[in-house]
Amino acid sequence: MDSKKSPLAENWLFSRPKLSHLRFVLGFSLLLLVFFICNLSTSTTFLSRRIKRPEDASSVISKCRQLKLHAGPPPHFHHRQQSDRFEEGSRPVLIRNAKIWTGRKNGTYVLNGDILLDKGIIKRIGHFHSATLQSYGSHLMVMDAKGSWVTPGIVDIHSHLGDGSAPELTGADDTNSFKGTIQPWLRSLDGLNTHDYSYPLSVAGGVTTALILPGSANAIGGQAFVIKLRETKEKSPSSMLLEPPYHINNSFPNPNLPPRWRHMKHACGENPSDVYKDTRMDTIWEFRKAYNTAKQIKDKQDEYCARALSNDWKDLGEFPNALQWEALVDVLRGRVKVNVHCYEAVDLDGLVRLSNEFSFPIAAFHHASEAYLVPDLLKKAYGKPPAIALFATNARYKREAYRASEFAPRILAQQGLTVLMKSDHSVLNSRYLLYEAQQAHFYGFPENLAIASVTSNSADVMGMGHRIGYVKEGYDADLVIWDSHPMALGATPVQVFIDGIAQLESPFTVSKPDTFQRSPKVPNFDEEARKAVTYEGLPPLLPQKRPLDSTIVFRNVKSVYKVEEGLMRQTQLGQANALGTVVARNGRIVCYGEAESCLVSATKDGSVFVIDLDGGSISPGLVSFGSPLGLEHINQEPSTNDGNVIDPLRHTVPDVLGGGSAMIRAVDGLQYASRDALLAYRAGVTVGVTAPARKGFYGGLGTSFSFSAEHKLEQGAIVQEITAVHVSVRHFSNPSVSTQIAALRRLLLGPSEGEAGVWFDKIKTGQMPLVVEAHSADIIATLIILKQQVEAETRQKLRFTITGASEAHLLAKELGENDIGIILNPPRPFPYVWEDRRILPGPPLSNNSAIIELVHNNVVVGIGCEEIWSARNLPFDVAWAAIESGARLSREQALAIGSVNLQKLLGVDIDETRMDLVATRGGDLLSFESRVVAVLSPRQQVVDLFEGEH
Repeated sequence: MDSKKSPLAENWLFSRPKLSHLRFVLGFSLLLLVFFICNLSTSTTFLSRRIKRPEDASSVISKCRQLKLHAGPPPHFHHRQQSDRFEEGSRPVLIRNAKIWTGRKNGTYVLNGDILLDKGIIKRIGHFHSATLQSYGSHLMVMDAKGSWVTPGIVDIHSHLGDGSAPELTGADDTNSFKGTIQPWLRSLDGLNTHDYSYPLSVAGGVTTALILPGSANAIGGQAFVIKLRETKEKSPSSMLLEPPYHINNSFPNPNLPPRWRHMKHACGENPSDVYKDTRMDTIWEFRKAYNTAKQIKDKQDEYCARALSNDWKDLGEFPNALQWEALVDVLRGRVKVNVHCYEAVDLDGLVRLSNEFSFPIAAFHHASEAYLVPDLLKKAYGKPPAIALFATNARYKREAYRASEFAPRILAQQGLTVLMKSDHSVLNSRYLLYEAQQAHFYGFPENLAIASVTSNSADVMGMGHRIGYVKEGYDADLVIWDSHPMALGATPVQVFIDGIAQLESPFTVSKPDTFQRSPKVPNFDEEARKAVTYEGLPPLLPQKRPLDSTIVFRNVKSVYKVEEGLMRQTQLGQANALGTVVARNGRIVCYGEAESCLVSATKDGSVFVIDLDGGSISPGLVSFGSPLGLEHINQEPSTNDGNVIDPLRHTVPDVLGGGSAMIRAVDGLQYASRDALLAYRAGVTVGVTAPARKGFYGGLGTSFSFSAEHKLEQGAIVQEITAVHVSVRHFSNPSVSTQIAALRRLLLGPSEGEAGVWFDKIKTGQMPLVVEAHSADIIATLIILKQQVEAETRQKLRFTITGASEAHLLAKELGENDIGIILNPPRPFPYVWEDRRILPGPPLSNNSAIIELVHNNVVVGIGCEEIWSARNLPFDVAWAAIESGARLSREQALAIGSVNLQKLLGVDIDETRMDLVATRGGDLLSFESRVVAVLSPRQQVVDLFEGEH
């Protein structure tokens, strides 16, 4: 073997190492390892030392830290000594002797005491020693509530006040945009009109705060804003805002400011589908695309901030943001109250799934007509269950609303869900938002929750429950002093405070009985509420009919109202501890008075049915007029409606109809057994009068029909085939008012031509009334002159009725002198359009209502119903007219304006022996505490019995 060494052996690393070499290697390797580990843990620091820190780093870090903050008031908000909305010069106010609904303990905590307002907030509640008030001196304004109820200001969770302005004018509607179905970047603030006539009217109803939402034409209509309705010194929309988000003055506001709640409107179902011709599938996909875009931006922001907060600035660039999407990104961060226009279960389900897919909470579902049928679904929404914002009885106007129920508030509350009542102003006049809560209470919604539904709960859902909606120390000084219990029908503010400033100058009040200071005892509708769920919103409504050959005995009857010689008359029966008895046979009253004498006559008949009215009454049924009830089932579904007549002043009428002289008869288009007619019947409205539906001058021949009939061929289904001739004279865009008057003048004074000539001859000879829809006082004045002219030339007295009549009170004296009757519709007017603008608002803004002003001038007055769903509320409307008259309108007069007066004014022949009679338990037909239990119809020869009387 060669003894020569290998070349590899020459390298010490590959030769057998000596001990000293091995120690060196191990030591050096260990040093490298330690250096590597240390370098690895501090690599970012080393790199960052070589990367220049951006000048705006502190701002970026603040912004990133702020993204993790929750919206809401700062921690020490309630330590404030002055409101951010306080106006210098506002006087401190002491409200003495108040019964205070505080909103605390779920709306059950009521206390008696005084309230001190100063610097725009509630300073103290309780009973004060004089020393406490001495510091204010003579500057203190003292108001004695005299034991009246005081609540927080009414809070409207859903309004378009200011954006959909009143009166409606071209270019004044900023409710909807039609430039895309997804528009989270739009803001209702940018369309807020400070000159809307609605502000003082709504304040007169106790409304102090409203959430102004964009409309529902878009899936995402834009951002909403909370306003106070007080006119400010600045007189700008921005100065009306309550806790506005800082975004209104800066697209990307100061990150050092704590985030405030923002609000956004979503909509699903029919509205966005109709506008953009999308299906529900399209709408939900548009939602998902939009939220996916926002999520991508949010994820990039979070990644960006993770690096910034780790001080990793290399190639970080600008903070990722997009002005169009920043509000929707904030939704995903849980800092936006999302309010969703959604009706049916299919749509509610879609939005619940969307909320879970993208992890954002829904503040409230609005309208939500089927929410009471799917409470478990609502509880599956991301975060906590949404509140449900409802109408009380406004329903069935489209398919989505067809299954709505008046019992929904009570049912949802029983399921532990928060219920809010809303106006959707001006769909409903927000001045009467409290009335929505009252109706909900009437149908079983607990009193405390009913009041909370328009005060504390609305404030909480709005994100403003830390400062409004409650009577608490440190809260905004937004209060209402009421003239009666808030749940009493017709409750009216005595004074309204917003930011501690009284809003009503010299308010008018009416006298009310002491009983109005108590909560009304409402009827029991447990069985009806159960059936609403059992039948998924469509319970059977046809009553159980009994033949007239039996005798009905009504016991414990307090009063009887009858029409005698064309006048409504009341007879009181007995005393509180010994009420009377009424015996009816063949649908007619045969005896009333003391129980013993009437029962003798009743027992002669072998078949006797006894009903205890518990202090109730019997009165003629009411009459509905003014809506197309009887000609439509679902307003927005053409396949369910009779349709509109052809107006000869706008279009050529086919010869087959007789040309321009054709007269269309409403009786030919009657549709029976609509849900609105049957619900009205159950409320004591037994007969309808309707004219052909129209959108122009020409109407046609009205008809009168029974609400209880299933079809036209039933006995008594048609009360009177033809009642009157109906026309309209209004400020349509075409033709002119003067053209319409000219046409009417020719029909009344010109030659009799065609079918129109036949019927106008009856008008000229006084056989039939002419019913004219007119609102403007200028048009009404012209109609008065025209009537005078026709009567002078024909020497015949005309029967003349004006309906609508918003400004008729301005000519009350002249109307009375010329024997022209008035049907006010709506009975509580609102300036919807220019020709309605000069309304007489009634208390607390005017001493007289329009009804009282007209009655005092000897005008025969009736009241109408604007829409078919509202016919069921006619008893409430009639009662309200009596209440706000301050006893200047008797019970008999009030019943007449909803019944016999309407029949006279509309040409319905009155047969006092064939009029429907309505029996109510617990009070008369106009009592908020009563309910209808039976209807006797001699005309149809039946007795209809309702729940519990079978």
